[in-house]
Amino acid sequence: MGIELVRIDDRLIHGQVVTTWVKQKEIEQILIINDKIANDEVQKSVFDLMAPQDVNVRTFGVEEFIQITKKTQIKRKTLLLLTNPEDVLNLKVGGVSFSKLNLGGMKFTPERKQYTKSISLAERDKVALKKLSELNVAISVQMIPSDKPILLTELLGKEG
Repeated sequence: MGIELVRIDDRLIHGQVVTTWVKQKEIEQILIINDKIANDEVQKSVFDLMAPQDVNVRTFGVEEFIQITKKTQIKRKTLLLLTNPEDVLNLKVGGVSFSKLNLGGMKFTPERKQYTKSISLAERDKVALKKLSELNVAISVQMIPSDKPILLTELLGKEG
């Protein structure tokens, strides 16, 4: 029980997450960790509608979630969904316990370099991912469970 999967996907809850990861990991709750969404009632209600009926969806700000985990143990099989590596790094540094990070989707923007069809990284993203790696977090790209994981070191190659 506890955190089964920590995933970065800027689309958050969408078909692939709901139909594959939730089933494969037998997820009981999805926790969206994002400061902006935590304060947006409309977006929160949309995410509630997108999840399977038997999966609880909650949204927290980054620091709020860190404080909650210091006082409360996660007892359900949980998927943490975030939109960027800096927030994941803040969770890890803040004491949230996890050892793996799944990169699922980070869309291309002018400030980001494209590495795979689904993963584009800005310099600040790479810095945060490298720090997470130094904190013994195994990082891989994997859109759906049946895809072969690509390790961060393979993704970044010589620039890693």
